[in-house]
Amino acid sequence: MFINKSKSLIKKEGRHRGAPVAWLCRSAWTHVTPVPVKSTGEVPRAQRATGAAARGRIMSLYRNSAWFLKGLTEFTKGAFLSASKNFVEKDLETSMAGRSFMITGANSGIGKAAAMAIAKKGGTVHMVCRNKDKAEEARAEIVKESGNKEIYVHILDLSETKKVWEFVESFKKKYKTLNVLINNAGCMMTKREVNGEGLEKSFASNSLAVFIFIKSLIPLLEKSPDPRVITVSSGGMLVQKLRTGNLQSQRGRYDGTMVYAQNKRQQVVMTEQFAKAHPSIHFSVMHPGWVDTPTIANAMPDFHSSMKERLRTPEQGADTVVWLAVSEAAAKNPSGRFYQDRKMVSAHLPLAWTHSSQLEDQKFMSVMEDLAKGFQPH
Repeated sequence: MFINKSKSLIKKEGRHRGAPVAWLCRSAWTHVTPVPVKSTGEVPRAQRATGAAARGRIMSLYRNSAWFLKGLTEFTKGAFLSASKNFVEKDLETSMAGRSFMITGANSGIGKAAAMAIAKKGGTVHMVCRNKDKAEEARAEIVKESGNKEIYVHILDLSETKKVWEFVESFKKKYKTLNVLINNAGCMMTKREVNGEGLEKSFASNSLAVFIFIKSLIPLLEKSPDPRVITVSSGGMLVQKLRTGNLQSQRGRYDGTMVYAQNKRQQVVMTEQFAKAHPSIHFSVMHPGWVDTPTIANAMPDFHSSMKERLRTPEQGADTVVWLAVSEAAAKNPSGRFYQDRKMVSAHLPLAWTHSSQLEDQKFMSVMEDLAKGFQPH
């Protein structure tokens, strides 16, 4: 009954392939077929495979249906306004003068809103952006509105892995302190594309670049007072279980929305693992809710159009990012946790089987380590 009800909601709300992940598996329910059993009670291998695939489609539909219903109640603008009634205002009443922040994707959306909020508190902001013109325009706006001139633009395309390494290594040589790293930039592809190094672009930008940023900047962060790393994930990761066998999305049909969601699950696992390995740094990962950003408008036009009145503003989406970056309250919480609207929440849907084992997590980190090293300049 739950699934059928959710399915009707899905059909009512969305029609586009690029819509939220909840809308992408509605065919799963209609394609479940019974698995015949031999009189001996044994199930032939091919039929076992068919049964496994059917169960996988049912689980996929359950995850997506549960996620969509959760989104309607927790990820919207109305949900933020409701949650904000319990926010402690003094948490953000703090000066950031003398503290430095690096924010990727800081020229628009959540990244720009976070940069503006931190600049107004006196923090030094390093904006890491792909488009120079848009970055300079955003910087000028931030400086004008905040009165803070300690805003610096760095141009980098996160999908170019060798250049990511070159940038972070160069940054460490030029700057002697970094208090907070905010991994915000995101990439959602509509078709599979590879970068000049042969890596699938979504994975290169959303996962490998984040891994390299954290890995390379850890020594600089550890030397700085109250170091923190915040990664902006997505609620879409709730429908994904970590997988290490198809990181480059070479097998099966390429679905950019699902690849993005898998990348965001990978970010959650990275955060948990880095937190265990580096206890002197406070790591956190968060979901900003459904936010009205250029990325959503461009990559998911039907969703953006149908849900526009219910989408959060970039400032609302950035609220928990800023809270995690500047408040004393956030730093008192355990490291490596997942957040939504200033609260620690589960990184898994109930009964969704998205937990990965310690062995799987370690294998993933090992694969990432090897991949990253392969592009590290010598």
